[in-house]
Amino acid sequence: MKRLLVLGGARSGKSRYAQAQCEAVGRRLVYIATAEAGDDEMAERIARHRSERGPCWQAMEAPIALGDAIVDAARHADAVLVDCLTLWLSNIMLGNHDLTIAKSALIRAIGNISVPLVLIANEVGLGIVPDNALARRFRDEAGRLHQDIAAVVEEVVLVAAGLPLRLKG
Repeated sequence: MKRLLVLGGARSGKSRYAQAQCEAVGRRLVYIATAEAGDDEMAERIARHRSERGPCWQAMEAPIALGDAIVDAARHADAVLVDCLTLWLSNIMLGNHDLTIAKSALIRAIGNISVPLVLIANEVGLGIVPDNALARRFRDEAGRLHQDIAAVVEEVVLVAAGLPLRLKG
């Protein structure tokens, strides 16, 4: 495994699958979290994810500067896991950051990483058309982001019901 994009719906098993791929590579693992605990429920989710990882995991937070975090993590890790691109995209869009610049920095970091990298993202384009402009723009940008990343990684896996389906590689 070099660079892997793991797509799936909510609670599909994608995080468990991605974590196992990293743990098979080495003992110095970096988990880059893009989520921010904006409420108690999200704080509980973050705590649950932390408790599910073993002691070989070091956590980093990168809600915005994800490309920089990937480059930094790769300096001292056997593998890097990013969870998740969907929340990162939300942070970029809702914070009115320049998506083109942020995405370019991310793609550049993915292309230059020297250790295995696993990126997790929610596949949001399989449902109904959203009823508002922001949600439709988000769905469209997520789809474009997934396509751009799929073009530069060696492997792409779609996880549904805990079962991985290899799309690339």
